[in-house]
Amino acid sequence: MSQLSIQNESIERALRSCDAINKARLVVDSLEGFLELDLPPREMLLEPWLPSQGLAMVHAYRGIGKTHFSLAVGYAVASGSAFLKWKAPKPAGVLLLDGEMPGPALQERLTNIVNSNEGKLSAPFKIMTPDRQPRERPPFNLVSPEDQQDLEKELSGISLIIVDNLATLCRTSQTNDADSWAPVQEWALRQRSSGRSVLFIHHSGKSGAQRGTSAKEDVLDSVIGLKRPSDYKNAEGARFEVHFEKHRGFSGNDAEPIEARLTADALGRDVWITTTVEDAIFERVIELHSDGLNGNEIAEEVGRHKSNISRMLKRAKEEGRIR
Repeated sequence: MSQLSIQNESIERALRSCDAINKARLVVDSLEGFLELDLPPREMLLEPWLPSQGLAMVHAYRGIGKTHFSLAVGYAVASGSAFLKWKAPKPAGVLLLDGEMPGPALQERLTNIVNSNEGKLSAPFKIMTPDRQPRERPPFNLVSPEDQQDLEKELSGISLIIVDNLATLCRTSQTNDADSWAPVQEWALRQRSSGRSVLFIHHSGKSGAQRGTSAKEDVLDSVIGLKRPSDYKNAEGARFEVHFEKHRGFSGNDAEPIEARLTADALGRDVWITTTVEDAIFERVIELHSDGLNGNEIAEEVGRHKSNISRMLKRAKEEGRIR
């Protein structure tokens, strides 16, 4: 290679480096300039709690129904249908990152959802599951820059990424939980700036809140906790209360806790039945009263103060539900 060619190549590298630096420079707007920006409004992927460019988390203890929840949310978004009392205005592409379910079990659950749902897929619904990865490949780790880069190749047409769950898909050697969350948060913020939403599935800690540092919640629009009803029985399967612990952009009835129960219709198709938590407890109070329990016993059974039970019993009498 001639000296001139070497010089030209060096110049080109320098120009590319300058371009990269210019593109990465910090952008700061004046108030007037920012208000004049033509920023498209955020649409909804699932009304009212999952917007486009939204970051959300669902957490629960193991076995309560996190995966039931995440799969149903994903299918509702990809098909433009509904889940519980929430509606997807239009179909949008979904990528499910599964980190723990055996392939056959995941296939069975998705088959039940497809067969039970009147909405048909009209947007991509992609799935990454451990059982389908090459054996020689290390387990996928969202903390790894290399795995993040590999994932970028699969994001064309995707509006929602479901990470199920943090414990299996986000592993780090950091001993401080806040530090270990930083690379995942940076990745999530990049997805948001690219127009995508991320739904993290996580475990609950001993306190009942999401496990680990509260810093995880700082950038999230919504945090949902799934909890067992006080009268839950193991034979019931998927039945849980949905509590909005953080809700940015909506309030009132939309943020009220609900109870959800998965059952089957006469044809064996999955059906979700929902009611407000207060109405579910009210019905339980009437049932326990009919079984002969007094107010104090009912309060202990349903986990409410006895004054609250007294008001419910008074309401039941006024409605003619009990004598």
